Amino acid sequence: MPETTEPPKLEDLQHWTWVLGRAQQMMLENGLDAMKGAPAVSAMFDPAKALQATTDFWSDSMALWQRFLDPEHSKPFEETPEQARDKRFKAKQWREEPVFDFLRQSYFMIADHLLRGVEGIEGVDDRQKEQIRFATKGFIDAVSPSNFPATNPEVIEKVIETKGESLLKGLQHMMADLSKGQMTQVDPDAFEVGRNLATTPGKVIHRTPLYELIQYAPVTDSVHATPLIIFPPWINRFYILDLTPEKSFIRWAVEQGLTVFVVSWKSADASMKHVRWDDYIERGQIDAIDTVRDLLKVDSVHTIGYCVAGTTLAATLAVLAARGEAAKVKSATFFTAQVDFSQAGELTHFITDEQLEMIRSLGGEGFLDGRYMAMTFNLLRGRDLIWSYVTNNYLMGNDYAPFDLLHWNSDVTNLPAEWHMSYLTDLYRDNKLAQPGAITIGGTPVNLSAVTTPVYIQAGREDHIAPPESVWKVTHHFKGPLKFVLAGSGHIAGVVNPPSAGKYQYWTNDGNAGTLAEFVAGAKETKGSWWPDWIEWIAGVDDAKVPAKGARVPGKGKLKPLGDAPGDYVRAR
Repeated sequence: MPETTEPPKLEDLQHWTWVLGRAQQMMLENGLDAMKGAPAVSAMFDPAKALQATTDFWSDSMALWQRFLDPEHSKPFEETPEQARDKRFKAKQWREEPVFDFLRQSYFMIADHLLRGVEGIEGVDDRQKEQIRFATKGFIDAVSPSNFPATNPEVIEKVIETKGESLLKGLQHMMADLSKGQMTQVDPDAFEVGRNLATTPGKVIHRTPLYELIQYAPVTDSVHATPLIIFPPWINRFYILDLTPEKSFIRWAVEQGLTVFVVSWKSADASMKHVRWDDYIERGQIDAIDTVRDLLKVDSVHTIGYCVAGTTLAATLAVLAARGEAAKVKSATFFTAQVDFSQAGELTHFITDEQLEMIRSLGGEGFLDGRYMAMTFNLLRGRDLIWSYVTNNYLMGNDYAPFDLLHWNSDVTNLPAEWHMSYLTDLYRDNKLAQPGAITIGGTPVNLSAVTTPVYIQAGREDHIAPPESVWKVTHHFKGPLKFVLAGSGHIAGVVNPPSAGKYQYWTNDGNAGTLAEFVAGAKETKGSWWPDWIEWIAGVDDAKVPAKGARVPGKGKLKPLGDAPGDYVRAR
């Protein structure tokens, strides 16, 4: 690899600075699309603040050029901790070669002024400003010099080293992704469900048009008397909780002596055109609960609801309570689940009238293509889940890495269009679940404050899909005994964190915290996985044990096997 590369010409650098500077000016003058319908732009800015912002920008620009032209007599560039950790600029050339150091500093400076410009906007409400801030961050990520061949030193070196073949390979990757309508993030041949993913032994013992119920084989002589049913989100495949054996929550739960059942939801097709939220509660969760109770001849079950399935589980608990059947569920655990959407985070930026109309148009056949939802979630972390792959796979032409979690992330699931629209409008937009009686299920009004079931609530400190502040609001609605646990990392890694990995940490607080901030202030930090804390809590709810025989073994009860785990629905496309 050459030690130096041919740098861009000085006029190219001047043009790059002008482009970014002009971008800032255009944003300040005209705003983003999210500002449509707001007051006139001229009324949004305090003239004195606008003048000061312009002065500050050009002052910083002059300081940048002075550092480039006369570094020995200039004040060094002071990075923020976030900038120092930015993986896009980890290559040594970004700091050691003046041209690329200039590009990096220029980019950080422009980004800072763009975001400051958003804060200077007046005459818009908080929601509009958040939308503008989100769109601005997306724009900033898109125009990073790391995303363009001529301004990324690693790309330039790879092109020279391979005599241009890296660009051809990257183009091949891009054309393949365009043809399938989805960005590839992982080696498509590295993993296969049933081969090296979702391999925990079990049987499909029940199948409906909505879901398959999988029962896993016990590995201990005795098991907890109360079985566990896991409800994964139907916007993804269930095997996020059964990845490779060393990462599998399901396998670990079986090893702890739990009789584990998992619902594998069917990916929507035209036959599910009229499926609504009521169906996921009545014909999904309640049906699965009754099926397991009847199979094992038990009065109640432990339950887990992950993400949207946790939101649904909350409604299920309220429905059962209203019908006098709350005892069917002995405990409920919520993985990164929201019930009060008043602070639902960045996903709310996609719940505008224009976005809802577009989503409605995409569901013409009765279901929403899962690739749309996958792109939406990728946009929430565009720097990591979009632009890093543009650089690595398209510009550098690198081979795809094998990564089980990203394989799952790309394994999209279709959604019933009617249900998806009601979920976005009734919950995200109108926040009806948090309002007693605003939603009915099968004629039963939903009131979360009627729920007295013991609950364990897990949130991810860095969750960008279900922010911990939003998950915390669950504690404001349920009236039974509850335990809140804040886990390190985010929506996936914060959940899928086996004890053997020795990663991250979690926080608990036995006091009476009224807010998340109060909880954190008085919390005890424990290194590693929160899974052992959860199983200890489960045993505290009910520690009775029974022999692992008879119906506790898949296929030995009244429900005969319909096939081996992981079943048919998880493979359906």
